[in-house]
Amino acid sequence: MTDAGQRAGPDEGGAKGEGAKGEGASGKRVNDKGANDKGANDKGANDEAAARAPVVRRIDSGAPLRWLRRGWDDFRATGYRGAFYGAVFAAMGLLIELIYATRWQLTMGLTAGFFLVGPFVCTGIYELSRQRARGEAADLAASMTCWRRNLGGVAFFAAMLTFAMIVWARVSVVLFALFSSAEFPTVQSMVAQILSLSNIEFLLVWTGVGFVFASLVFSISVVSIPLLLDRGGDTMMAIFSSARALYVKPGALYLWAVLIVVLIGASLALWFVPLVLTAPLIGHATWHAYRDLLEGDAG
Repeated sequence: MTDAGQRAGPDEGGAKGEGAKGEGASGKRVNDKGANDKGANDKGANDEAAARAPVVRRIDSGAPLRWLRRGWDDFRATGYRGAFYGAVFAAMGLLIELIYATRWQLTMGLTAGFFLVGPFVCTGIYELSRQRARGEAADLAASMTCWRRNLGGVAFFAAMLTFAMIVWARVSVVLFALFSSAEFPTVQSMVAQILSLSNIEFLLVWTGVGFVFASLVFSISVVSIPLLLDRGGDTMMAIFSSARALYVKPGALYLWAVLIVVLIGASLALWFVPLVLTAPLIGHATWHAYRDLLEGDAG
């Protein structure tokens, strides 16, 4: 009996070992199945997100000029209520200039704050155009809080713009430090360096890097805020839609970018006052750019 028990011991142990091995293999198969299921779910989520993305229309090269004309029509038809938002932008610019002249150390923080606020201000202009498109009466009070329809999306986009501005400002400081003989760059010395033609190498590099940053910001901003305001959804989908619109029709949209730079640049050169007109004009026109570029009716 002892011999039988001894013989049974190894067999039983082997059986247990085989059982443990089987359980391990089974656990591995379950884990693999779980990983495969997770991968399938992720793929399904990506496919669903792609299905929700608005289809980009192909537009002709003259579309940006039509957007400006329609934007002016909206500006007039809404009783020039957009001028309120233009005055807000003008006040923001004047405040930055005042702070720069008196406490230039605070300029960066103030500018970052305005980048956070800017998209929320823009939604008011888009909302006025949206009200007109829906056949509603222009309501300035309602347009001031329209961002609440998609607070998370607009806030996240504003944070991304602010982050891009801060990175660009830091890169500008580094470029200045590399090309300047000054020990430590200040805002005043940087502006003097930018406006001076004595250091052409700095100007070329600074302009080239600035163009890359500006193109990146423009690519994610073409229709993002109007899309978030009108149709809801998440920020990344809005950014993807903007970038895809630029990819589909780069010529027309870069013309649109040039028109924006010219109008806003001229307004800044004339002490910000023209922003009362040019900011709402561009805002209303951006709404029509969104309507032309993405398929689907306004909400």
